[in-house]
Amino acid sequence: MGTEKEEMSFLEHLGVLRGHLIRSVVSVLVFTVLAFINKGVLFDRVLLASKEPDFVTYRTLCRISEWFNLGDVLCITEQPFILMNVDMSGQFTMHLWVAFIAGIILSFPYIIWELWRFIKPALHAKESNYTSGVVFMVSFLFLIGICFGYYMIAPLSVNFLGTYQVSEMVSNQINLSSFISTVTTITFACGLIFQLPIVVYFLTSFGLLSPQTMKHYRSHAIVGALIISSIITPPDLSSQILVTLPLLVLYEISIHISKFVLKRSKLKNEITS
Repeated sequence: MGTEKEEMSFLEHLGVLRGHLIRSVVSVLVFTVLAFINKGVLFDRVLLASKEPDFVTYRTLCRISEWFNLGDVLCITEQPFILMNVDMSGQFTMHLWVAFIAGIILSFPYIIWELWRFIKPALHAKESNYTSGVVFMVSFLFLIGICFGYYMIAPLSVNFLGTYQVSEMVSNQINLSSFISTVTTITFACGLIFQLPIVVYFLTSFGLLSPQTMKHYRSHAIVGALIISSIITPPDLSSQILVTLPLLVLYEISIHISKFVLKRSKLKNEITS
């Protein structure tokens, strides 16, 4: 069976890949339709929830402020801005776009599984065993990143940008597309950023990266983390710190992952030699 797979032509490989891509696209479409149908949940309970003062993040910050006897310093009791739509088809277009993004996020584990099914036959038995949990880890880290972006970075960004004023004479009337774009971009970007350990794992496995290299460029990584955090967050110091710190923690974890991969590879070579 393995020989048959090795003798597959380029066009046959493309045919197999097409099957995986078609199933992945179908899964995205299915979840997109489900998200589109459940408009109330998608918008009122998820995307627009951070506009309300009773959002879980704001309530948690208020409790923390009380625990440390800071008064109401961290309490967010109002969001003094309104959302508006100025395009005739704006709300419908945004509904379609958000449903599509939700479809991608919800089907992400399945997409990774389909990708893994395509790659797995090309791996040796030991390589397949070593990477057997990759689908779970990629999905888990993506979920953690999504939750981190949604519950930590996005609400603080919404609060900062929505309440910032250059003058009392100027009130904030924020376009719906701008609000949705901010929340979805930050949330999705955090999900992707949390894939760093997985990327390091494979780069080290392919011999393209080493823990020594990562240690040598640690200072560059710090600058890179600051740049990334400034791109995906508003010009708010607290939001940038909240993104930078997990990035640095992930970088340090990735160094240990790289060490583990090299040690395992060295042990494997000693056994086979």
